Amino acid sequence: MTTLVEPPVRESDAEQPRLPGRRRAVPVVPEGAEVLRRPRSRTRDDVLTSVAAAIGSLAAVWLLYTKLLPFDGKIGFVVCWYLAFVLFYAGLSALTQPRHVVVDRVVTTAVIGGPALVGAALLSTVVVIVAKGMPALVHPNFYLDDMAGVRPSSDFDTGGIAHAIVGTVIEVGIAVAIAMPLGLLTAIYMSEVGGRGARLVRAVVEAMTALPSIVAGLFIYTVFIVKLGVPSSGFAAALALAVMALPIMARASDVVLRVVPGGLREASYALGATKWQTVWKVVLPTARPGLATALILGVARAVGETSPVLLTSGASTFMNSDPFHNPMNSLPLFVYASVVSGNPNAEVRAYAAATVLLVVVLSLFVLARFVVKPRVVKTRVVTERKDR
Repeated sequence: MTTLVEPPVRESDAEQPRLPGRRRAVPVVPEGAEVLRRPRSRTRDDVLTSVAAAIGSLAAVWLLYTKLLPFDGKIGFVVCWYLAFVLFYAGLSALTQPRHVVVDRVVTTAVIGGPALVGAALLSTVVVIVAKGMPALVHPNFYLDDMAGVRPSSDFDTGGIAHAIVGTVIEVGIAVAIAMPLGLLTAIYMSEVGGRGARLVRAVVEAMTALPSIVAGLFIYTVFIVKLGVPSSGFAAALALAVMALPIMARASDVVLRVVPGGLREASYALGATKWQTVWKVVLPTARPGLATALILGVARAVGETSPVLLTSGASTFMNSDPFHNPMNSLPLFVYASVVSGNPNAEVRAYAAATVLLVVVLSLFVLARFVVKPRVVKTRVVTERKDR
C-alpha cells in the first residue's frame, strides 16, 4: 500500500529566494511513497485520454443517435455527444488517476463546455447573418443611399440604409442625453443618500430592468402621442428608448458607485469637504471607468430595440434628419420591415443591415472592455553617474 505524500522541500530552499540561473535541489522522496499529483497538472496521458474520449463518444453517439434510436436534429446530437464525452472522459480517467483528479477533470470539462457551446451558437449566428447579407454588403451604395423610390425587389446596386443609420444615431443620441443624467442622479441618490426612498427607488429600477420593450413603446404612445398630441417622430421614439436605457444605466451606475472604497469618502470628509463636494470630486472621478461602462450598456440596449420605434415613429424609406417631424427609420426597424416584406432581395438587405447592427453593438462592448481596463503606469529608473 502506497501513501500519497507531498514532495519534501528543504527549509533552506524555502527561505532563500530563487536566483536566475540557479537550480533548486531535487527533493528526495521516501522509498515506497507515491508523489501526490496536482489536479491541474497536464501530462501526455491526459491529452491522449481526452482525445480518445472525444472520438469514442462521437462514434457511440453517432451510432445510437442516427442509426438505432429514432432521434434527429443537430442540436440534440451535439448535446448528447457532449454528455457522452463527459462520461467517457470520467471513465477513462478513473482507470489511471485518483478520485480527486477525476472529479477535477469532470468539473473542468463541464465548466468549459457550457460557455463553449454558447460561444459556438453565437459564432454560428454571426457567421450565418454575415454570409446571407454579403451580396448587399459589398456595394458602397448600401451605406450611402436610402430606399426612397427603390422597390424591395430591386437589385443591390440601388438603395441603401443611410436613412436608417442616421435615424439610429439621432434617436439613440437623444435617448442617451435624456437617460444618462437621470440614471446617474438616480444612482447617486440610491448609493450616497440612502434611506427608505432609496430602497423604494432601487426596487422600481430593478423592476424596470426587466420591462418588456413593447410596454415602453405603449407608454410613450398613450401618454405623449395620444394624450399630449406629440406627433409620431424620431423624438417620440427617442423617449421610448430612453425609458428602456434608463434602468440599465441607473442600476449599473449604482453598482459602480457602491464599489468605491469608503475610506476615500472618509478622507474627504476629514479634509472638510461637504457631502456633495465628496461625490463630485472624489466618488465620481474614481468611478469614471465604471460609469462609462454603464453608458455603453445603456446604448447597446437602446440601439437594438424595434417595437418602441415601430409604435412611436413608424418606418420610412426616405432620409429624415429632423427628429420632431415625420417618421424616422432605424436599423432594427429596417430589418423588421424588410423581413416581413417576404421578398428575397429585401431579406438579403435585412441580413446586411443586421450585420451592420451587430458590428455596432460588438464595437460598443469592445470599447467598454478597453475603457474598464486598468491602466498600467510604467516607471523608468534613471541612474546618475558622477564623473570623478
